[in-house]
Amino acid sequence: MAGRWRMPRDLTPCRADGMRSAALLPVLAAATALVVVHGFGRFYYTPLIPLLVEDGLLTLPEAASLASWNYVGYLLGALCALWLFSRNLDRSGLSLGLLLNALVTLIQVLATDYTALVTLRLVNGISNGVVFVLAPALVLEWLAARRQIHLSGLVYLGVGIGLIASYLLTEIWTGHLTGPDHWIPAALAALPLAIWSAWYLYRIPVSEHQGGGAPSTPLWDRQTTPLFLAYAGAGMGYILPMTFLPAVASDWGVALTPSPWLLVGLASLPSTWLWNHLGAKVGDQRALLLNYAIQILGVAALLWVPDQAMALWTCALLIGGSFLGAVLLTQRLARHLHPHQGTRLSAMLIALYGFTQLLGPWLSRLGLDRGMALDNTFAWGLGALIWAAAWMLLVPRDCHQPAKAD
Repeated sequence: MAGRWRMPRDLTPCRADGMRSAALLPVLAAATALVVVHGFGRFYYTPLIPLLVEDGLLTLPEAASLASWNYVGYLLGALCALWLFSRNLDRSGLSLGLLLNALVTLIQVLATDYTALVTLRLVNGISNGVVFVLAPALVLEWLAARRQIHLSGLVYLGVGIGLIASYLLTEIWTGHLTGPDHWIPAALAALPLAIWSAWYLYRIPVSEHQGGGAPSTPLWDRQTTPLFLAYAGAGMGYILPMTFLPAVASDWGVALTPSPWLLVGLASLPSTWLWNHLGAKVGDQRALLLNYAIQILGVAALLWVPDQAMALWTCALLIGGSFLGAVLLTQRLARHLHPHQGTRLSAMLIALYGFTQLLGPWLSRLGLDRGMALDNTFAWGLGALIWAAAWMLLVPRDCHQPAKAD
């Protein structure tokens, strides 16, 4: 099968449709990997928080602490991915990380001790970080070699699909499961998907743009510094609603139909295509400025809109419809600045994102321990997003390139 994916010798128009069709399976495999690690491994935990607290398995401060440990693992996983890439172990590391993530989701069914849960959420985060760096980076470089890079953003459809699946599974099984058994549907869904995706991604050949021989010029320079600092703020800004939105609804005593978490997932699905297309049309930098403005409005709504239902729905729609756009646009804009360092860039960006992500739940835990309401802790996220937008204004003018220019 690997022979079907050799580097084409020409890019004549008559081959364009065939190349696009051939690109869709690797994109699908990477998207499936993100369904497993982000949908079932990571964000399945978000709608479970109020259920696990209600069942007495966790307190709300413990739930926030578990989220922080998961994000610590995510940061470590991004750094581990860079180590694997530097030793040409990226494909095997990707496959093992994907299978490990699904296995940890299964083991969580047996975990009732808080210390065991900390360990499992940490390992889940590590394997998630490895996959989230290596799967999109592998497919991005494969697409770049075939001049199909404009399809790269479609990989992140996997996150949106995973969010919707996480909501549906928790809704279907709420009332039928208790405690750690809530993880059973996620585990049963994750395992077969992980096996197929790991097998397929392992078989994608490494292109001439990949491997340890890529140029090692500094990644942090005058052009990239504003972009990286903006992305760091984005990580802290989006993570609070993406971790605690269902918990805020529960804390307010608001039961909504449709659920805010369902709206997050539904909004994220078209957002991948929308931001991918918008970045290609107007340039990734301009699209990112709009993206951060929308995220600012989303978090501000939760803090200041007086009607609680409207506040939750507005935050869900605006954050759900924008957070994936920030990821794919930043990754692509960074690659425009350093075209031959895709995996190193991905690891560095996710490490930055991961570090500021873990700060969000940690600050929330500090606020909760001091008597703050959970929703008030979102002010940290609002400030971080304003920081992100301000730094994006400082990205140099020569970086304002449409994504299709690659």
